[in-house]
Amino acid sequence: MYHFYSNKRVGVFFDDIPHVGIRYYIPSMTKDEKKSVEKYPFICKKELKVQLLDYKKNKKYDFTIPKGYCYDGASIPRLFWRVIGSNTDNRFLIPALIHDVLCENHSYIDNDRVFSSEVFNALLEANGINSFKRFCMKSSVGIFQAMFCAWET
Repeated sequence: MYHFYSNKRVGVFFDDIPHVGIRYYIPSMTKDEKKSVEKYPFICKKELKVQLLDYKKNKKYDFTIPKGYCYDGASIPRLFWRVIGSNTDNRFLIPALIHDVLCENHSYIDNDRVFSSEVFNALLEANGINSFKRFCMKSSVGIFQAMFCAWET
């Protein structure tokens, strides 16, 4: 496994460097396909095996993101782009990929919402996002998840 990043709380490993792409409109697309591209403009370009280590709980989680998985990137309201950055900032794409997969598949990490936010924060840190922006993003994600995403913990 390729060691992507570790801190005192989280270890993130991939079987290869993640490859994320942007989906584009093509004239031959149906209306539904165009809506899908609008809603989920980013795509995982190849299968990606992920291993997450929770150093506090001494747990290891393994899962695979399929080639072709589509997601919306960082969900940052336009109002906050000047402070945080736009949702298309390439430093947010891998953290958003992993976090979106975890939000859709709570069982991958034993329904641990807090660990999901820690993984997101670690990936932002790995990509050079400063502590203020990470705090804002992690807090927003944590509040949203707690209120709307039906996590068990």
